[in-house]
Amino acid sequence: MEQKKRSQHRYLSGNFAPVSHTAPLQPCRFMGEIPDELRGGQYVRNGGNPVVTHDLTRKAHWFDGDGMLNGVYFRPCSDRDGKDIIQPEFVNQYALTDVYFANASGLSLEEPMNPSIALFLDPQTTLTEVITKAWNFLKVAMRSYFGGFPNVIKRISVANTGVIYHDGRALATCEIGPPLRVSLPELETVGWFNGINAEGEIPNDTVTAGFGDHLFFKFFQEFTTGHPHVDPQSDELILFHSIYVPPYVTYSVIPRRNRPLGKRSSPMFNIPVKGISRPKLMHDFGVSHQYTIIIDLPILFSPTNLLREESLVTYCPDKETRFGVFPRYNPEAIRWFHTEPCCIFHTVNSWDVHLPGRSESPPVAINMLCCRMTGPSMIFNTGDIEIPPGSVNHEINPECRLYFYQFDLSSPWNVISQQWALSAIGYEFPHVPRHSSMSATRWVYGCSTVEGSFGIALGKALKIDCLVKIDAKALIAKGLKEPPEQVTGCVDNRSVKEILAQKDKDSDDPIRIYQMPTGWYAQECSFVPRHNAEQEDDGWLLTFVFDESQLSDAGEALDTAKSELWILNAKDMNSVVARIILPQRVPYGIHGNWFSEEEIQSQHPVQKYRGVPRQQI
Repeated sequence: MEQKKRSQHRYLSGNFAPVSHTAPLQPCRFMGEIPDELRGGQYVRNGGNPVVTHDLTRKAHWFDGDGMLNGVYFRPCSDRDGKDIIQPEFVNQYALTDVYFANASGLSLEEPMNPSIALFLDPQTTLTEVITKAWNFLKVAMRSYFGGFPNVIKRISVANTGVIYHDGRALATCEIGPPLRVSLPELETVGWFNGINAEGEIPNDTVTAGFGDHLFFKFFQEFTTGHPHVDPQSDELILFHSIYVPPYVTYSVIPRRNRPLGKRSSPMFNIPVKGISRPKLMHDFGVSHQYTIIIDLPILFSPTNLLREESLVTYCPDKETRFGVFPRYNPEAIRWFHTEPCCIFHTVNSWDVHLPGRSESPPVAINMLCCRMTGPSMIFNTGDIEIPPGSVNHEINPECRLYFYQFDLSSPWNVISQQWALSAIGYEFPHVPRHSSMSATRWVYGCSTVEGSFGIALGKALKIDCLVKIDAKALIAKGLKEPPEQVTGCVDNRSVKEILAQKDKDSDDPIRIYQMPTGWYAQECSFVPRHNAEQEDDGWLLTFVFDESQLSDAGEALDTAKSELWILNAKDMNSVVARIILPQRVPYGIHGNWFSEEEIQSQHPVQKYRGVPRQQI
């Protein structure tokens, strides 16, 4: 009997499916009026887009795939009558990593060169399978060193997670390698960034040591979080490196050019963070103006698990989650705060708390907002993998919610004085306006679903049909006045449907939701402030959207399908002021960012860009 054909992976089909080509900047038609605040700026979103697509039923994960940047540039120009206008232009380009060259040149054969994250999560993965994947990777890497190949494979990063701006550079990130510089607005790849220079730039002769230059395990020490943070006041870049060899986590702080780092005169590179005794899965962390918060989750990386027929990455609900809090320039002074086991993949904002009238004195507490889950459903479901028995308490709702933590620094005891949810609704892919991050900003933005459960949505392939604006200041104040039950409590217990039903009745509601039209789905949003805004939320939200009525009856994306970039009024969360019609589809991706005209014009000069491979698939 003929074996039943496997269906396509849910995160490789529909609008999750990769697109097959790239495009240089090209004009887009649009509807509505483009706000003047967007003039000369660019919105860019990163995400995985596998080059090798021979088998879309293979073991795969949403977080896999070669990095692809999709952007809309708002070019200032004049019309035929000489009137100043804004012409939106779409561009998408691959991040030209070492792995991309291998995949695009055909050296990786039938499957992408890098093993899928799903391989490490699936308890059915065998030791033989891991060894085979590793050997195939090494064969391709070694072949690149012996000619006949445009680029030597020195790094395994696919640069597919986020995209940030620091000191004249746009950087694509991924936690299995260093940041990769790309140019704006063309999105061409410049080269790997070592904390001092990027390949393709004029070298900086004053400082020579960067990430891991004086350490034996340089390859691992270059691994950099997918979510570096930039201080909007000091313009310092703060990041950590989670690695698989001791000391397991190191920490770096990089100043802006020609500006000292705090009380130091030079950058901090790969300073060990004490207190972590084995490899862990770490994705994001908290950063205030004066303090850093390392998040130690009970998610372990254990190669020996294969001998016990367990997954390489395991979640341990019997172990605690820990927060390592330390002054920005002094990791030696780390204090570990303990709480119930949970998963935190994205922080929202962190800020220092001072005594009234004593803002110059050391903080007495650090506040942090983050997206907290009671279990690891996000990382398993996005790999189309069933959560292994014993990995989570199934009696606990695996919801992802906006949580508030307060770490008390005034006590000699390491006490988390507050820890509860601001809202009961599902909340992920958070965004706080860059210019107000690390301060007690009032408004935060994020994504949700009408069903109200990210646990349910992830199991069906996560699709975002709600953008959510939360008055964090109001809900925190209410929670501090009438504290909910620690850990499990919640300030606002309404569901998404209940909030939507009340949205026209209460203009002071601390939670405002924009619901997408039926069949339309959004992605993570970015905020752009209005010129001379008097209120913090006066501005615009940008997000890529897709109408799934363009899919075939079988749920597959047609070649004619197109995405749009929507510009929403962030103040009323009710009106779309402009729709940019893109020339092609933008798959559901991960993280995006807004880059201002000033940032685009202030980029470091580039001597050479990374070339394209000899063959394209």
